[in-house]
Amino acid sequence: MKLRNLKTTMFLYGLSGLLTMTTFAQPAASGGKLIDNGNLWIPGNVTELPGLKMGPFVRKEDKSIVTVEGTKCLISTNEGKSWKSYDIFKDPAKFHVSNERALLRTANGTLILAFMNGREKSGWNWNRKISDAPGAILPTYAVRSLDGGKTWEEPKKLHNEWTGAIRDMIQTRNGNVVFTSMMLAHNPGRHTVLTYTSRDEGASWERSNIIDMGGIGNHSGVTESTLEELKDGRLWMLMRTNWGSFWETFSDDDGITWKDIRPTSIGASSSPGMLKRLASGRLFLVWNLRYPQGKDYYRLRGGDRQWSEVASSNYREELVIAFSDDDGKTWTKPRIIAKTMRAKDKDIWDSWVAYPYVFEAAPGEIWVTTMQSNLRVKLREKDFVQ
Repeated sequence: MKLRNLKTTMFLYGLSGLLTMTTFAQPAASGGKLIDNGNLWIPGNVTELPGLKMGPFVRKEDKSIVTVEGTKCLISTNEGKSWKSYDIFKDPAKFHVSNERALLRTANGTLILAFMNGREKSGWNWNRKISDAPGAILPTYAVRSLDGGKTWEEPKKLHNEWTGAIRDMIQTRNGNVVFTSMMLAHNPGRHTVLTYTSRDEGASWERSNIIDMGGIGNHSGVTESTLEELKDGRLWMLMRTNWGSFWETFSDDDGITWKDIRPTSIGASSSPGMLKRLASGRLFLVWNLRYPQGKDYYRLRGGDRQWSEVASSNYREELVIAFSDDDGKTWTKPRIIAKTMRAKDKDIWDSWVAYPYVFEAAPGEIWVTTMQSNLRVKLREKDFVQ
């Protein structure tokens, strides 16, 4: 379904439906504390983890924690206070792991990393006359380690096209590994979402159908998705859009085919979320609401066929969380866990707290880290679920 057919669809769902989850976050003034030299506010039941790496994180069988950074695999035996580094690539001059990446430890102990290779990034020359960047290249790769991150195999290039972001990776109950990626489409330029599935611990990969909802612009289309397995065995993927909410799609074949693409009632700005199944069985979602808490408007960006073909909210000054006991059918009221104090209502980099990673360090103990604003905090599930 192309974007030119979406206006009727979006109207039928109605803006009130799209905003269902945007009006219930607690006031930022209700206690809490300032961190990051006063640049961020967090509630009193959220704890700062100063000096922690960005993530994503996985835990090995020996209880050590693994993450990646640049060209290194980092392993901590003291809950992220210090790290020992190992080379991921035999020739580091040829590879650099992007900040938008996904990391998984399989049930058999294989570490799998999916990333965009910054060393091959080229050709991004957005042409306003044609609303496209026809020569843009930023490849998607996957690489694995069979010894807990100390040595790594040769990376596998899965596509050469411009990858806007890689955000998430899971292992299904069937043992298959699935991660989310993107691919820039052309004539005009817009983003699309796809996934890759491995049935052999990351040794080989199968590409899904490409989800292309149309659009015009360098931040248009569907982007930056997150996924989880539902209790009925289907995979559920949430995608960032410019249309006021996350859009969803489902797969009943472990990510090879995605179908039933539609808007959700989860109001969201044009910013990615992160979905995770917790040890309790609940789903956990962290994301940016469409509007500031208590308001129903924020300055819009786009609508110029360069950023996007429709004007959208890019609000990223508050990061919120919610929990679901019924596989995403209903959610707890969104609660703010971080709010920027840098520059309000500016829609600029310095005012953003966004691009989260989620790690359940122990059952019920959740670490949330972000690429934008460098948030490093932990919270307890029981403090937010009543």
